[in-house]
Amino acid sequence: MNNYFLEWNDMPSEAILIKNILEFLDSISIRYAFRSIEIETFLPGLTIENGLLVIDTDKLENPGDILHEAGHIAVTLPEERTQLNANVAEGNKQKEGDELAVLLWSYAAAQQIGLPNKVVFHENGYKGDSTWLIDQFESKNYIGLPLLKWMGLAYSEEGEASFPKMKMWVRT
Repeated sequence: MNNYFLEWNDMPSEAILIKNILEFLDSISIRYAFRSIEIETFLPGLTIENGLLVIDTDKLENPGDILHEAGHIAVTLPEERTQLNANVAEGNKQKEGDELAVLLWSYAAAQQIGLPNKVVFHENGYKGDSTWLIDQFESKNYIGLPLLKWMGLAYSEEGEASFPKMKMWVRT
């Protein structure tokens, strides 16, 4: 897989960020659609409908949130993806544990694309813990890595194939 951004001198425009994130999602076969979202959503401008990531660019506040929501789709078993809707974890105890995997998946995806970590872990999200999360991941304290390994997404062995390289991006 290619690194879509070769150099970062400044933060690119929101449109370029979205374009590059969507190219990555295309490359790993995560489906998305653009349309107006008329309901209040957990993340502005984003929702999941029956496993489809719906993006309302007029309401989207943080392009990095696209990766986070895509992560929920990616870590879900294929036979369960069409059951994903809205706030995935709300009212679904089984999905609450996926949040750690989604955070680390989002970090790995940002590394793959070449995004600065602050695009995904922006100051307006993560209950005020975005800086802490960035610090943890940049220090190679990969909270949730055992879960990604168990899901078959991250390599179990260390070495050249070690995290943040991924064995695969979407559960099969």
